[in-house]
Parts: sequence; structure tokens; C-alpha cells
Amino acid sequence: MIKSKKLSKFKYIEHAFLNKLESKATGMHKSLNCSPGSFDNKKKIFIDFTTIQKKIKSSFKKVILLNQIHSNKFYYIDKNLKYNNKLKGDALITNRSNTMIGVLTADCAPILLHDKNNKMVAAIHAGWKGAFKGIVSKVVKFMIKKGCTPENMTAVIGPCISIKSYEIKQNFIKKFIKKDKKNKIFFKKIGTKNYFNLNKYVYSQLKSLKIKNIDIIKKNTFDIKNNFYSARRSINLNDNNYSRNISIIMIN
Repeated sequence: MIKSKKLSKFKYIEHAFLNKLESKATGMHKSLNCSPGSFDNKKKIFIDFTTIQKKIKSSFKKVILLNQIHSNKFYYIDKNLKYNNKLKGDALITNRSNTMIGVLTADCAPILLHDKNNKMVAAIHAGWKGAFKGIVSKVVKFMIKKGCTPENMTAVIGPCISIKSYEIKQNFIKKFIKKDKKNKIFFKKIGTKNYFNLNKYVYSQLKSLKIKNIDIIKKNTFDIKNNFYSARRSINLNDNNYSRNISIIMIN
């Protein structure tokens, strides 16, 4: 379990980035997988959520998740929202206490946000598509409308695929450059291959929104030594399993 030093300063906030070694399950399902859409059995998924409760020493009833679609759509979980398991989007925001929200990732960047004055938190799933479509900006601007301010916000970019593992094609680069010529700084060419820096791309978006208090968890999900699920690594190994890592945050 990985925690941010910056977020850990707030004792009323629970948060964590969990890798696949956190599970208490045994046998073929012994690694942590919190994706209900995976091939893992339902009992295993239940065990994993119970493990999260024990890890952060909390008795919350459930983790609110989304059917993630690589979009810029988010939901605000307040007393008026009737939550169901069919919500489609890529970010959750809440000001409710004892309400655990989370996102699932396997190379994409999980982002956890907190405003210390307004007591509001958010969890964002930011793959290149969602980040490109402005999911980060939409969430932050919504929080600002609700009374949050960039100077009071803490943002944490969790484990994601690093530039050295994120090989892309030329048309990928063209798409970004067409949107903004300044985007060329997020690409690196090594020999004949091109690579994308998702971490830096997301970080720059947070900085452009005037958030200064930013923490980056420098763990490459593609590197098997770090024990995170990786979609790209699975594809390379012809493994169709839908396993995901989970990143969570909650106001006590």
C-alpha cells in the first residue's frame, strides 16, 4: 500500500494506492484485483474490498466506483445523488464523510484531490484519452465552483506507466500536436521509437490550473518488479485478464 506524504498530513483523510500484493485471498486469486469486470470470481472481489477496509482501518460499507469509459465525465456524490452501479464516467467528487470513492487503473494515471478548507475530495481516472479530453480540468473547475481554491488543494498522481515503457505511434503524436504545438514536450524519441510521458502531461494540466501542492508517486506500473497490474504488459504477454489496481480516498 502506497500513501502520499502530502495527503497523509490531513488526519481526517483516508487514502491509498494499492498494488496486487495487498490481497489476503489465496490460491490462483491471491493477488489484489478490485475490478468487478475481471475474470476473477465474485468471492475474491469481496475479499479484496474487505482487505482494503483492514488496510486503512476503516469500516466503510463500500467503495463507490464507476464504469470507466475514458471520458471527461464525472459525478458529484452528495446527499442528492442516488448512486447505482451503472454510472459511466471517469471521476468522482464528494464532500460526504465516510464515503469511500475510488478509480481503477492499469497503466492510466489515478489522481486523488483534496481541498483542505472546503473538505472535498476527488478521484480521477486519467488515461491519455481522458486527460486529452480534459477530465482533470473539468473536475478541478467544478470543485472551484463549489468553493475550493487551487492554493488549498493537494493533488497526488499515483502509479502509472512511465515514459520509458509507453511506446506510441506517429499518429498519436500528431493528434496531440494538432491540439497544441506545445504538447511536443511530452514526447521523446529513442532511436526509431517514440515515447509518451503521461505523468508529465497530467502534471502540467494540474500546474496550469494553478495547483502548486502536487505529489507524484513515481512507480512504473509496467515494471513487473513494482507489482502493479499493467494493461500494456498483459497485452504483450497475450493475457486477456481484466485485472486493475485501485486508488481510494475518503473523508472520515
